[in-house]
Order: sequence, then structure tokens, then C-alpha cells
Amino acid sequence: MTLPYAADAETPLKEEEIEVLRRQYHHQLESNHVTVQTKFNYAWGLVKSTKREEQAEGVRLLTDIFRDAPERRRECLYYLALGHYKLGNYVEARRYNEQLLHKEPRNMQAASLMSLIDDRVAKEGYVGIAIVGGAIAVGGLLLGTLFKKARR
Repeated sequence: MTLPYAADAETPLKEEEIEVLRRQYHHQLESNHVTVQTKFNYAWGLVKSTKREEQAEGVRLLTDIFRDAPERRRECLYYLALGHYKLGNYVEARRYNEQLLHKEPRNMQAASLMSLIDDRVAKEGYVGIAIVGGAIAVGGLLLGTLFKKARR
């Protein structure tokens, strides 16, 4: 069961909303003065996107903020975890989310996201096991066929 708190995981902004954030960010970029808040807002919008390249750009911007603005690290943790989750980087998603839960053990949004991460890892683990099992079965059939032909 998924908790409602991680609604950000599947709720993208409208393209027009991302465009407003994009214009603001690029306007400041052209004037050589991008505020941390503008960069964060744009990164947040990109992470919420359904487009993988936008999600990756959002994670890159958030990583910059996390590295360069220590006072904003806590704010970045959830969206870095969310971005990595959406990109399928579950180890990184879990790492950032665990850092947030360490700082805020009662953060329901982070707890909900951790459930989503764990569910996705389990699901993909089962798929991986099925693929490996299928490959082993096919390999076994091929070896058996070759072995029978070699005996004749």
C-alpha cells in the first residue's frame, strides 16, 4: 500500500509551469546571477517531469545546490531521492532518503518514498530473477541438445 505523502513521485507539473521556471532560471543565468531559490525551483519542477532528460537535469541542479549551499542541503535531500528514484537509481535514492530520515525520522513524505523505493527494488529484483532463471533454462536446453548430438 502506498502512502499519499509521496504524491510528488507521480504528479508532474504542467509544461507551462515548467516553462515559467525555465524562463526565470535562464533569465538569471544570462545575467550571471542565479539565486539558489530560482535554481531549486527549476530543479524541483524538472524532477517532477515525466521526461527522463529533464529529471536528470533536475538531479544535476539539485546536486550542485547540495554541494554548494550547505544551508539548503536538507531541502535538497527529498528531491534528490525522488529524482534518483524516478531515474531508476535506487541505491542513490535510498542513500539520500536515508539521510533525510536520519535528520527527520518522522518525515512521512520520506517514509512514503522509502516504501516506493523498496517496492520498486523488490519488483525489479523479481523481474531480474525471472530473466536470469529463463536464461539458465535456455542455456540448459542448449547444452542438453549439444550433449545429445555429441553422443551420437
